[in-house]
Amino acid sequence: INLGGKLFTNTKVLSIIDGKGEINIETNNGNYKSNVLVNCAGLYSDKVTKMGLKNYNNLMIIPFRGEYYELKKEKEYLVKNLIYPVPNPDFPFLGVHFTRMINGGVEAGPNAVLAFKREGYKKSDINFKELFEVLAFPGFRKVASKYWEEGWMEMKRSYSKKLFVKAMQELIPEIHDNDVFPSGAGVRAQACDRAGGLLDDFKIIENNKIINVCNAPSPAATSSLSIGDTISKLILNKV
Repeated sequence: INLGGKLFTNTKVLSIIDGKGEINIETNNGNYKSNVLVNCAGLYSDKVTKMGLKNYNNLMIIPFRGEYYELKKEKEYLVKNLIYPVPNPDFPFLGVHFTRMINGGVEAGPNAVLAFKREGYKKSDINFKELFEVLAFPGFRKVASKYWEEGWMEMKRSYSKKLFVKAMQELIPEIHDNDVFPSGAGVRAQACDRAGGLLDDFKIIENNKIINVCNAPSPAATSSLSIGDTISKLILNKV
């Protein structure tokens, strides 16, 4: 903003028309024109991609909620560094791990459970239209049929503190149910292709003057400056 940028809040993109000379963006708060468009819409990146790339239907964002617990103060001494399990190579998820927070405290998690809406931060959050879209997508059905046992275990762990703590105990056996309490949750925008693959790498799709960041998995936050540098170079190639 200090360099001349503008931030528009409560503004939903309704359509994108990629013309020869400029891009026309229709929103609920008016229309905008641009020479280059960068789509970093996260949980809605697939929908925005389809607006500018009409026939593209190879990817869908599957929302996975990641829930956390926090260690009680008297048990924080058990975690002196980051502690990670050996990941399952079939999934782009890290598994339950321990993280020392910059402001103090220790988080344990997350799990990876299918959210019933794109912004389903709570178990009670349900959007039947969005849930049907996920269940109808061929790629998700292939993932579900192949890994239903793992998915069922993640779901049970979401509703059972005992099972969640059991996953923690694989890393730190001294932790017990009364040593942790529920913390926050996030929703991961996980791209899935029609072949049933959960993408575990960055996915950037270019279309004329549009740059679509369709998948930015962990460690996207850690790599954000490098990703920004990459995108800025793509922008310069289009102006």
